[in-house]
Amino acid sequence: MGLDGPTGNEGVRRRGCSCTKGDFLPEESFKSWGNYVQALQQTPRRFMDRVFTRSLDSTELHEIKARSQHEMKKTLSWWDLIWFGIGAVIGAGIFVLTGLQAREVSGPAVVISYVVSGISAMLSVFCYTEFAVEIPVAGGSFAYLRVELGDFMAFIAAGNILLEYVIGDFRIIVHRMSEDYGHLDPIAVVVVCVICVLAVLSTKGSSRFNYIASIIHVIVILFIIIAGFSKADAKNYSDFMPFGIRGVFKSSAVLYFAYVGFDAVSTMAEETKNPAHDIPIGLVGSMVITTAAYCLLAVALCLMQPFREINADAPFSVAFEAVGMSWAKYIVAAGALKGMTTVLLVGAVGQARYLTHIARTHMMPPWLAQVHPKTGTPINATVVMLSATAIIAFFTELDILANLLSISTLLIFTLVALALLVRRYYVSGETTTANRNKLVAYIVLILASSIATAAYWGLSDNDDWISYVITVPIWFSATLALHVAVPRARNPKLWGVPLVPWLPSASIAINIFLLGSIDGASFARFGIWTVVLLLYYFFFGLHASYDTAKEAAENKMGDGLKKVEEGVKVSSEAQ
Repeated sequence: MGLDGPTGNEGVRRRGCSCTKGDFLPEESFKSWGNYVQALQQTPRRFMDRVFTRSLDSTELHEIKARSQHEMKKTLSWWDLIWFGIGAVIGAGIFVLTGLQAREVSGPAVVISYVVSGISAMLSVFCYTEFAVEIPVAGGSFAYLRVELGDFMAFIAAGNILLEYVIGDFRIIVHRMSEDYGHLDPIAVVVVCVICVLAVLSTKGSSRFNYIASIIHVIVILFIIIAGFSKADAKNYSDFMPFGIRGVFKSSAVLYFAYVGFDAVSTMAEETKNPAHDIPIGLVGSMVITTAAYCLLAVALCLMQPFREINADAPFSVAFEAVGMSWAKYIVAAGALKGMTTVLLVGAVGQARYLTHIARTHMMPPWLAQVHPKTGTPINATVVMLSATAIIAFFTELDILANLLSISTLLIFTLVALALLVRRYYVSGETTTANRNKLVAYIVLILASSIATAAYWGLSDNDDWISYVITVPIWFSATLALHVAVPRARNPKLWGVPLVPWLPSASIAINIFLLGSIDGASFARFGIWTVVLLLYYFFFGLHASYDTAKEAAENKMGDGLKKVEEGVKVSSEAQ
């Protein structure tokens, strides 16, 4: 039925790096049209099974990982992870989005927008770190959600994770196409091709290239900050918040785009020498450095030039020209190119590992899960994802992507924070029914109050605070009740998020609040993307993952070993 033979991964090893129908649709449901029609008829039952079934830590660490045929090489240290984090996050976006938001949305207060986004990102970093330390696999948040929230929620997150990683930056305009999709980006495409070669050859080699390029990038950023402050004019800060607090939060939602990428570091846990030590330093350290750099760059830009005169497309280059340092624009351009290169490199490494782990569960074709025996890298997944990145980079403008990407990212980070609450307060077979019900009720209240706050903020055009006086205390009371009334079911084994449930609950609230600042058109695009995901899931992903999970469970039970999943039992049907 699936790839796995009696040994669990024998079938994959026999085929090696082949490319046959069995590598793409090996499951029982796809062996004939009759089987497929029968599987479609059983969709509701199979769907309920996948919704209420959760994976186990041990399953993700052993059985699922073994389906890649070969092990990834453990070559990374905390030093590599810090520079991967910096390289992943500080890209070309900072050189474009800062000017656009300062000029049209938030003014000089854009620095506060970066602080708000940075705080939200840091809360998410804490949640990611605990999971990455305890479940150090290539799947990142996809694996974490499979363990705590089940297959279906993990798949929805997976689709948005992949969307997050196929977005490029630089572009030139093609007038015959529509405005939002007529921006060719040949520079990005060429860089993508070079990055692809680096990413498939060696993770350690990619790391060395990344931190050399990132060091150069940091030097450029330091130059921009120092040179910018040397030309500062305090008068440009006289109208600090021209668009009010609403503009600050609208910018925060969009500028979340600038923090995207740190989650790629969590996908490298499988290749990290000492995850418990290296991952916290790598993730938290890189986020602190990144937030400080963003804030200083924003301040320098707005002190050099009045915000109304900032150029939306090349803010730093034009600002230096305005203060008599035209030559500096070449340094800015070099920094932007270096930033794009490192973002694409780390994205290539991270997205391929996400896709690899998703394919291990057969939600995507298992051909994508193969790891090359010599390089220890997922070559198939890397090439496929970078091809998609090149296509997107070639035809789509950064502005149309930034909001859509922010929605996807904020959704994923919200789900990871929610999964952490579930992990700490619920263990199957140990948590009582009463405590489980209380946990569900308090989480629903946290989500509902956060959504109500965000909805009121997004839909109202005035500064009336009446609704917040109701929704914020509900969030606070629900979090306090969770802390007091529900006993902890599990404590972290190696590294844990402090102040649980407060920090994860705050992460949920801030992420959802930022969603309320994003325009309706972006949510419409997100809705279309979600429909595409659901169509794929119900016609292919659901049946492939169901068959694979059931076969794995049968093999385990037949060998007298522990179960590979837990949850509500849904009766299975004969094939």
